[in-house]
Amino acid sequence: MTPSSLTLTQTRFMISSNLMFVMVTGGRNTGRVGILIKNREKHKGSLETFHIQDATGHEFATRVGNVFTLGKGSKPGFLYLRVSKGIKLTIIEEARKRQAALESAA
Repeated sequence: MTPSSLTLTQTRFMISSNLMFVMVTGGRNTGRVGILIKNREKHKGSLETFHIQDATGHEFATRVGNVFTLGKGSKPGFLYLRVSKGIKLTIIEEARKRQAALESAA
């Protein structure tokens, strides 16, 4: 099998049902984990995008090729995520977290 046929098969599997647990593997949202929700944008002659919702409720969009399916449902039982759990913090939230860690260490 060629890599392109593997990607195509995976994409067909993802499109077949909503509420899939997915991870973004490319683009600006790399490393984010969430649930594939019902919005799917198709643009003729262009790329398709999926709308994904993370654990904090933030919704973001990414291209189909950047999405990797981890399992069905809201959480797969066989997967352990790192400390951040695939949630991307804003710049302000990251600064507050660092400041709190510094204050607690002092």
